[in-house]
Amino acid sequence: MKPYKELTREELQAEIAELKKQYKGFQAMNLSLNMSRGTPCKEQLDLSMGMMDVLDSNADLTCEDGTDCRNYGKLDGIPEAKVLLGDMMENHPDNIIIFGNSSLNVMYDTVARAMTHGIMGNTPWCKLDKVRFLCPAPGYDRHFAITQYFGIEMIPVPMSPSGPDMDLVEKLVAEDESIKGIWCVPKYSNPQGYSYSNETVRRFARLEPAANDFRIFWDNAYCIHHLYDTNQDHIIEILAECKRAGNPDLVYKFASTSKITFPGSGIAALATSENNLVDIKNQIKNQTIGHDKVNQLRHVRFFKDIHGMTEHMRKHADIIRPKFELVESIFEEQLQGLEIGTWTKPNGGYFISFDSLDGCAKEIVSRAKKAGVTLTGAGATWPYGRDPHDSNIRIAPTSPTLAELRTAAELFALCVKLVSANKLLEQMG
Repeated sequence: MKPYKELTREELQAEIAELKKQYKGFQAMNLSLNMSRGTPCKEQLDLSMGMMDVLDSNADLTCEDGTDCRNYGKLDGIPEAKVLLGDMMENHPDNIIIFGNSSLNVMYDTVARAMTHGIMGNTPWCKLDKVRFLCPAPGYDRHFAITQYFGIEMIPVPMSPSGPDMDLVEKLVAEDESIKGIWCVPKYSNPQGYSYSNETVRRFARLEPAANDFRIFWDNAYCIHHLYDTNQDHIIEILAECKRAGNPDLVYKFASTSKITFPGSGIAALATSENNLVDIKNQIKNQTIGHDKVNQLRHVRFFKDIHGMTEHMRKHADIIRPKFELVESIFEEQLQGLEIGTWTKPNGGYFISFDSLDGCAKEIVSRAKKAGVTLTGAGATWPYGRDPHDSNIRIAPTSPTLAELRTAAELFALCVKLVSANKLLEQMG
């Protein structure tokens, strides 16, 4: 079929009539599918069930350095866990702090500490007239929720396949001392699945911020979450690049095992410079005596080393790769050539990003929900939930079964066509 924009009024009206018939057919199916978040499916969770067996009441819970994991201690985590997560994050164990079950929690606490007590002796953010954050958009809604919760003003920065608009980032951080940070998902970004180019990472490392307490919040959530064995994205390591550039303290780097083992029951880590580590430890020692060392040991005993972890992630990829490919094939079959939407084809991560015609995203999501498929809310990928084009929609294909996903993707494509055709008809006057 030719592009919708080239259809006559009569052709559009006929198309809309046919699409409405198909839509009623989906409504009659009484669907109830939730694709609003990047949730692992049951088969993925089953991959980690062996972790429940590596420790029992007869297990030796002593670490390599003699620490008894049943007791207090090890504020920054057990050595074995620091090695395992350090290998995953491509950082030396000495630059790692192991936290609890969630990297999102660590990011929240990091912002909270900056608000109440400041960063490395600088003025606490809560005592400043204005605090601002750069937010590459479309981006991760939970990042934006943290900064919004603390009343931090968010400034959208356009994203491209190579990363944020670095000309704009460099300009803003250099001229505005109130800009204290930037959110980044550098590998298989949420929602597009983009990975930062080498040039982008190097430009981040060479930023010259006006604020001494400016930090890059580098959320490497999908660092080993490849979909393919051969076609994988790789990014250069940011902490090493910052050290080379003479900016060793510029980055907080976060990661966790939440989409590797059990979400909400994994282990999280922060990697950063020695100066930042001293500052953070001086604050968190008043918050905790140490995080769950038994869980840390359980992860180490299950994976043994980074090779065990990468093999484990290959099994994840085998489960979810067909789901991504199914969605992509349906979009190509149903939407290719109509010029009413574009979508990403990531090599890893958890999402596909879809861009509709301007002014259509909210209606597409609403239509899908009325037919029984819940998607991430339109606008959620922008600060304050305000997508200036009302065009971006995040697709989360991991949780449904393949059969459910086929139905959902076909319904989604139908909604895109129906809403787009109506929009174009309206524009004809």
